[in-house]
Amino acid sequence: MKKIIFLITLFVAVAVFTQAQNYTSAIGVRLGPNTANITAGFTFKHFINENTALEAIIGVNNGLGICGLYEKHFDIEAVKNLQWLAGFGGYVAFTGSNTAIGAAGIVGLDYKFEEIPLNLTLDWKPELNIISKVGFESSGLGLSARFTF
Repeated sequence: MKKIIFLITLFVAVAVFTQAQNYTSAIGVRLGPNTANITAGFTFKHFINENTALEAIIGVNNGLGICGLYEKHFDIEAVKNLQWLAGFGGYVAFTGSNTAIGAAGIVGLDYKFEEIPLNLTLDWKPELNIISKVGFESSGLGLSARFTF
């Protein structure tokens, strides 16, 4: 009897887990304006649990840079497969002879298409430059399209 209860509990937990998370990993491109340190480039997102993801953005707009983000995702009940997200992280960017290091935030919408392995994210990623030249960059709007797996 204990084995049956354990198997039922395990089955329910797996069913709930797979419904709460639309995809595990995704890789693709990010488009955005060239004014922020990290905007346009390549993006990789991986969920470490059902509502927490780590994202890496490799920016190639005005040089080369990398941004790492810790994100929390929350379901929007009115639209299936749509979530809003918020998070924070840091970046380092190299443009010519200049090196910029700073903090980044992120807020946005994340949608996973049900029938195809495609994820779209529309977000705002402001940056606070700390090293090189202190300043705040608010124009970090981005649109990401990713292949999910």
